[in-house]
Amino acid sequence: MKIKFLIVLLILLVLPTVMEAQCAMCRAVVESESDGKTAEAINNGIVYLMVIPYILIAGLFYFIYKKMRG
Repeated sequence: MKIKFLIVLLILLVLPTVMEAQCAMCRAVVESESDGKTAEAINNGIVYLMVIPYILIAGLFYFIYKKMRG
């Protein structure tokens, strides 16, 4: 049990560094722009990509709920 906890803790401590390293190109593009439109577009794209799975899952749960209720 302690070994699993330590492995998970280690992964969580290392993961943010790995994730930050994966976005070097996005960071370079956003930092090079002075007007901020690129940063806004990237943020909108991230929100769009994040929302779609939640809508699909909510629709699936709604469909299951309606089927179970009758």
